[in-house]
Amino acid sequence: MRRVVVTGLGAITPLGNDVRTTWERLLKGNSGIGKITAFDTTEHAVKIAGEVKDFRPDERIPPKSARRLDRCVQLSLWSAIEAVEDSKIDFGKYDPDRIGVIIGSGIGGLSTWEAEHTKFIKQGPSRVSPFLIPMMISDMTSGYVSIHWGLKGPNYTTVSACASGAHAIGEAFRAIKYDDADVVVTGGAEAPITPFAVAGFTNMKALSRRNDEPERASRPFDKARDGFVIAEGAATLVLEELKFAEARGAKVYCEIMGYGATGDGYHITAPAPEGEGARRSMARAIKEAACRKEDIAFINTHGTSTELNDKFEAKAIKDLFGPHASSLVLNATKSMLGHSLGAAGAVESVAVILSIRDQIVHPTLNLEDPDPECDGLDIVRGGSRKVKIDYGLSNSLGFGGHNATLCYKRF
Repeated sequence: MRRVVVTGLGAITPLGNDVRTTWERLLKGNSGIGKITAFDTTEHAVKIAGEVKDFRPDERIPPKSARRLDRCVQLSLWSAIEAVEDSKIDFGKYDPDRIGVIIGSGIGGLSTWEAEHTKFIKQGPSRVSPFLIPMMISDMTSGYVSIHWGLKGPNYTTVSACASGAHAIGEAFRAIKYDDADVVVTGGAEAPITPFAVAGFTNMKALSRRNDEPERASRPFDKARDGFVIAEGAATLVLEELKFAEARGAKVYCEIMGYGATGDGYHITAPAPEGEGARRSMARAIKEAACRKEDIAFINTHGTSTELNDKFEAKAIKDLFGPHASSLVLNATKSMLGHSLGAAGAVESVAVILSIRDQIVHPTLNLEDPDPECDGLDIVRGGSRKVKIDYGLSNSLGFGGHNATLCYKRF
């Protein structure tokens, strides 16, 4: 069976517009959460988010192209360019039919839809932009990335809410493993900080309302958690078949060993009782990785800071790993970045990959009074921790009962 390795990373997050800056700030326990600046929040009950700062698309994207891309696609392409540059692959030397692009996005071009719908209502149908549809549809996150380099292998977008980015990476892994491609550019992107989206998530009581203390609002596994913090961002991985990567002398961050995907079949927003869907997802990833449960040293949790997710994810981990659960090291990246929905699984995969490379785990911010329902687990807090990691998991669990787990191994 063909082996799959990670050779390039790119990211743009509320903590930095590249991988290096984001990782350095995660290790320091910095928060990227603040007051929303994207729009006037006067009439909104929630006024905080994880915004990308100082983003100037034309620094990497031709201005004419940037104007015809939704912010979500701009973020996607931005991180993809960094990842490809990091991998040092020259696409012109290889068959474009063997290079794919699979990128996830849960919402896609929502800001474009909002702006054009307002124009439609106020000025009539003739004023709607001819670029509305290609700017709005989620698949442009992968479509435009492939166009940028002329890549012609498997190309599509996964849309599975908060699991979108993880599903994209998992499907990219399988495409290479089963010989549909030699290289896949993959990840996730999201730009959901819009008036409409924030209102929707607020009214379903999903968001934290700690408006007066933004940096303390996202608090996974803490007893005082009151919802997640919406965020934006993107992350991209370059995956390659091992022999292909070795033949061109590529550096290797780590190897992808397993991918688990399950459905809850239970509720449109609430996770299945006891986290049984998440448990099965982790079990499938471990089975495909052909390792023992005891080989897993680290889990980057979905850790949203919502009541049900955190306690049921904790329950799923304890049920699956049994006595080994207390030996696992856990953290929650969303405590610092917020929840970037379809991008989260990709952003958190970057964190896992760098944890494996550097043998260090970043802290979980704001875990001050651990929820008794999440006890028995070693969740890193108070500072980064050196940890020996051979195998690490990344969990992503989405509305609609979509669960995805990725298993990475030190190379």
